[in-house]
Amino acid sequence: MNIPSELKYTKDHEWVKVDGDTATIGITDFAQSELGDIVYVDVDTLDDTVEQEEVFGSVEAVKTVSDLIMPVTGEVVEFNEGLEDEPELVNKDPYGDGWMIKVAISDASQLDDLLDAGAYEALIKG
Repeated sequence: MNIPSELKYTKDHEWVKVDGDTATIGITDFAQSELGDIVYVDVDTLDDTVEQEEVFGSVEAVKTVSDLIMPVTGEVVEFNEGLEDEPELVNKDPYGDGWMIKVAISDASQLDDLLDAGAYEALIKG
């Protein structure tokens, strides 16, 4: 299971890469493997401010649909349009080409609430 140490994680299996006041967000390798083949990523919150712990979209796999939970409050400034034609990028490269959104972070202190790689690994190993 790939859990990059430079990222932050949520208990809902999103990852966060912080670059200044922007966060890139996607779902973890564990989440995509649990969901199976991803067929659609739906994000209808572009240009909206979404609060921490609120739903910013959903990911649809062959057998299930799962909500995407916002790790930090912020304005959704970009959606990975490559996922419209190739949602399977989330399966192939969850931390790279399979990223989902970019967010202008409203409250950087919320980043302190996120898990580091060690804590996330402990969570998924139970």
